[in-house]
Amino acid sequence: MMSTPIKTLLGAALAMAFSAAHALTPVSYDMPNGNGQASGGSFNYWDLKYNGAGATNVDGAPLSGGVGDLTDGIIATDNWFNVENGAGTGPYVGWLNVDPTITFHFGSTVSFNSFVIHADDSNGAGGVSSPAGVTLNSVAGTPTIGFLDPVGSAPTAFNVSGFNFTGSDFSITLHRSNAWVFVSEVEFSAAAVPEPSTYGLMLAGLGLMGVIAKRRRG
Repeated sequence: MMSTPIKTLLGAALAMAFSAAHALTPVSYDMPNGNGQASGGSFNYWDLKYNGAGATNVDGAPLSGGVGDLTDGIIATDNWFNVENGAGTGPYVGWLNVDPTITFHFGSTVSFNSFVIHADDSNGAGGVSSPAGVTLNSVAGTPTIGFLDPVGSAPTAFNVSGFNFTGSDFSITLHRSNAWVFVSEVEFSAAAVPEPSTYGLMLAGLGLMGVIAKRRRG
């Protein structure tokens, strides 16, 4: 029978090496700021929560090195005209006549094959419709993935899947189907790629098991 210390060692290694997928929040993302009244909008659709470099109250300003509305865990459940305002404190980031490229930085190597974009779909009210699709700039050979226009006008979650990505920086480009595209959150679910030390720990446990088994046979 396997001794308790060996069980503990092997169990810890296996748990680390084969951990289940979990919610993953980027440590930062880079993108152009949203637009607003300066670009002809009714309100301001900036990423005011963004805590990195860049002017969060300037239309289209380059933002880098921080996080904000797109990863704050707040998913809009109503259309832009009910939750946005002139101060720019609403949950959406909105881009006018721009297909924004957003680069997410995870701080360590991750592996995943899907993510979710939460976007508004007000059926064209104010020039806002659901996004037409997304290009996965970080996945070689992956074509632009188109989105079907959902029934109704409620905010919609678009699940992007069917690809394989392993790395620390993941870049996408959102494509508009109208003048504006509005996004409130981007969610990732991934499992961290085990460090070499994790495999070493697991192999050590297996080696000890082999030694014990050999001695008992003797």
